[in-house]
Amino acid sequence: MTVLILMVIAGIALIGVSRSWRTVMQREMESELLFRGNQIRKGIESYYKIGNNYPPELADLLKDPRFLVVRKHLRKSYPDPFAGDGKWVLIRDANERLIGVHSTSNGKPLKTGNFSEENARFQNQKKYSDWKFIYEPSS
Repeated sequence: MTVLILMVIAGIALIGVSRSWRTVMQREMESELLFRGNQIRKGIESYYKIGNNYPPELADLLKDPRFLVVRKHLRKSYPDPFAGDGKWVLIRDANERLIGVHSTSNGKPLKTGNFSEENARFQNQKKYSDWKFIYEPSS
């Protein structure tokens, strides 16, 4: 009987640890989403500032075809941490140029406040796909 009680207590403890671990992992993935999305936004900004035009594709941030020498606006390809295939949803302007990205995930964020100034629009968003990493040139 004692062994059975110990097994039940151990099972309850493991459930608690599992929930805690899941929260830790989700916070880590949120942090990665913010980092990667901001890197892409900065890459779009870098591309735009050189030619006053948005890139046609995400790949153009890795190797800018406007130059003969290799010019990179992103160090590497950053996959969406919440997407199984790593693909972002591309946000385009009226000319079909890439202005930003957002996640495919409709999961509910743990983080709803205390964002940096560049991510202030994410405040109180209901899902990760609402976190849109868009570069908008200042007037």
